[in-house]
Amino acid sequence: MNATKVAKATLEQRIRGLIAGTQKHPPTGSLTVGGGTYTATTLVQLLQSLADALGAVDSAKASWKDALKNAADVKAKVGPVVQAYRSWVVATYGNAPSTLADYDVTPRKVPTPLNAEQLVAKAAKAKATRTARNTLGKKQKKSVKGTVPAAVPVTSSTASPPAVPSPVASAPSQGTGVVAAPRTP
Repeated sequence: MNATKVAKATLEQRIRGLIAGTQKHPPTGSLTVGGGTYTATTLVQLLQSLADALGAVDSAKASWKDALKNAADVKAKVGPVVQAYRSWVVATYGNAPSTLADYDVTPRKVPTPLNAEQLVAKAAKAKATRTARNTLGKKQKKSVKGTVPAAVPVTSSTASPPAVPSPVASAPSQGTGVVAAPRTP
């Protein structure tokens, strides 16, 4: 056989054709093919075994897909019950880790209290984050009011866009080392 990969459907069709042709026009005597000697009957049996194996793949794949769908359906129905039951077990036996272990449920982790240094560091980090993100509290947000720019009426679709002059930088002041921002008209 050549090294090219043949699709399963094409291979099945080729096998069926070879079987039909062998049964219609059987070779006389024995035939030496691929290092083996075959009669017409043994050759058809060999080809039929490949066709049966390919058919078994299709049926196994179909039953596998059915099993996956069934598992998904059952999981959708039973999943919420499992979660609720696990929650009940934790609520009921939360103080008894050995009993929870019997259910293969790990007890909830109790957060360790922070010491004074960790609380100060936590507060400083929160303040720095609020400053960096410019977040405001409820009272500060109430005082922030936005303005909507007025809509510019368009008179013609062929109107040329307004000319924007190029920015001109002014000469720096002597001794300050600061460059002035470009002027815009």
